[in-house]
Amino acid sequence: MYDQIREDIFFIMLYGAAAMLSLAACCYLLFRRSNAFAPDIAPPVRLRRWTAACFASMFLSHVWYMPTFFLSSSEDIMLSNIVGAVLDFMTLIPLAIVVLLVMLQDRRRPLWPVFMMMAPMVIGFAVCGVSRSVALLPILCVYYLLLAIGIIMYMVRATRQYGRWLRDNYADLEHKEVWQSFVVLAVILLGFGIYTSEIGGLANKYIVQVNNIILICYLLWRVETLSDLSTPIQTDIAEDEDNTLSLSMRHRSASPLGLSKNIEPLLKQYCEESRLYLQHDINISRLAREIGINRLYLSQYFSSQGMNYNAYINDLRINHFISLYHETVAAHRPVIAQQLAFESGYQSYNTFRDAF
Repeated sequence: MYDQIREDIFFIMLYGAAAMLSLAACCYLLFRRSNAFAPDIAPPVRLRRWTAACFASMFLSHVWYMPTFFLSSSEDIMLSNIVGAVLDFMTLIPLAIVVLLVMLQDRRRPLWPVFMMMAPMVIGFAVCGVSRSVALLPILCVYYLLLAIGIIMYMVRATRQYGRWLRDNYADLEHKEVWQSFVVLAVILLGFGIYTSEIGGLANKYIVQVNNIILICYLLWRVETLSDLSTPIQTDIAEDEDNTLSLSMRHRSASPLGLSKNIEPLLKQYCEESRLYLQHDINISRLAREIGINRLYLSQYFSSQGMNYNAYINDLRINHFISLYHETVAAHRPVIAQQLAFESGYQSYNTFRDAF
């Protein structure tokens, strides 16, 4: 197969293109301050840095696998592949998983377990390299398979948790949701397993490089179109934690009925009558400040009503849209749904369509 690779100029060009694209994407995220993909969106700085590190490791991965294509001895090829696998499990694979975890902005998850989970793979491949034997390879493959399944299951759970957090804190979810992340993770892990197994020969190598290019483009787009949600909500959560003790003492006997009686008139006055819900991208922290209560207390109220913040705001906006629609029809004016949706508080027509 490696003789075919040396003679296949198209594959060498594709391999080089994937390497240079990952390097260009890394430099873009590190050195360009403005957002070329979505100028009106401020992506998380932390996510940009981790993704730049992932792209750098992807470029280096192409570099340290390159000697494999030009070696003639099967033993040298095996050793070169083992060294490449060790370096990948130290850098590329954990960094790719870290990027997807950092996309989840509901809280800062510890990242060191990702690198610790890769340690057995690194040690196992290092032993294979030193002993020049592949006796441990079946065990490493089983461990990798179990690891991949475990990580995917965790990402599904974490993404669902993040989705609930979004609906509890934001009315407009566009540029915030990342449900595709665990699908991308599955592709990353599966693709790396296929690449190292060399199933399919040269066709495998072509498919992996095309997947690399698609993955780079997707991650770059996803990072640049994901809104930074960490600062305002996390700050308010910290303030809420400082006030939790006093609130619990003050309202320890408050029942769901008591919560309803206390907060319902405040919401009616400061949100519904003032039409605060028409403001674009208003979140639960802003609403809590407007009505003068603790954010956690307001979240507890919505839970007691069997709803979340997202459902509450969207219900008000949809009713406002229906009202505008009837007024427009009664006045015999042309109905433009996009304009009515914007006047009802929706910054995006897609968001309105999903809510409606």
